[in-house]
Amino acid sequence: MKKLTSSRLASPLAIFTLVFTLLVILWGAYVRASGSGAGCGAHWPLCNGNVLPKSPGTKTFVEFFHRATSGLDLILVFLSAWITRSANPKGSLARKAAAASVFFILTEAAVGAGLVLLRLVENDQSTLRAFALAIHLTNTFLLLAALSLQVFWQRSDAKKIPWPDRLGWISLAVTTFVGITGAITALGDTLFPATEAHQSTHFLIRLRIIHPILAILGGTALIAVARKRILQARAGDVTTQTAIALIAGVLIQWAVGFVNVALLAPTALQIIHLLLADSLWILAIRLAFFGKTNALR
Repeated sequence: MKKLTSSRLASPLAIFTLVFTLLVILWGAYVRASGSGAGCGAHWPLCNGNVLPKSPGTKTFVEFFHRATSGLDLILVFLSAWITRSANPKGSLARKAAAASVFFILTEAAVGAGLVLLRLVENDQSTLRAFALAIHLTNTFLLLAALSLQVFWQRSDAKKIPWPDRLGWISLAVTTFVGITGAITALGDTLFPATEAHQSTHFLIRLRIIHPILAILGGTALIAVARKRILQARAGDVTTQTAIALIAGVLIQWAVGFVNVALLAPTALQIIHLLLADSLWILAIRLAFFGKTNALR
């Protein structure tokens, strides 16, 4: 009975955890864009030295809400991993992905704590903050990869991980690199509003020109990989569907990026831009791990 219950819960819970994690990530972007990263001061996990903030202002509420939902996400990831472990046999791919998701949610919490404790938030313009943001984005992508594979591998009988081929690794590397430059560029948009950009020669300002170029080149590479997968696959199978979705996602991301630049990076568009970047990453993961082997079937 316990095994049957776990089998019924594992897949929907894994999907819910992935979606909830995406929402937490998007709220984290709002924390950065609204300059609320120091809303709880240089305290972690407490907020201004308290478990619950007293008479919180807007920035304190925004930061505390992010911490609260992040804590809930941590519990969800652990619960989903436990249910997945109960529903799948020893050595299964789903179990391995679940174990990876637990590891990366812990490192995600550690990186977030480090940003607060080192005061790499709010108005900090240091190179160290940009470097830490690159680490944060990479870890977030790895967490999303583990959670996505946990969804994809539910009820799979395979035990050997179908590692990506050369094209798969290239697509993942390109997506990660462009994502990192995008995250750092978004930081520059927050620290140096476009109307004041001419008053500074900071390296974050120069990324406003570099990132769109890299995004076009990287997106073109992803389209080329997706097109090759389509040519290799049978019409209508999961590889073709994923590749078509990836191509469409790149085109939409380009359009949103163009509008984002034209409108001087409003917060709402920055968050939509990030959601699309995370979605492209999940599609790239699916295509990289399953495009050649069709292991989803």
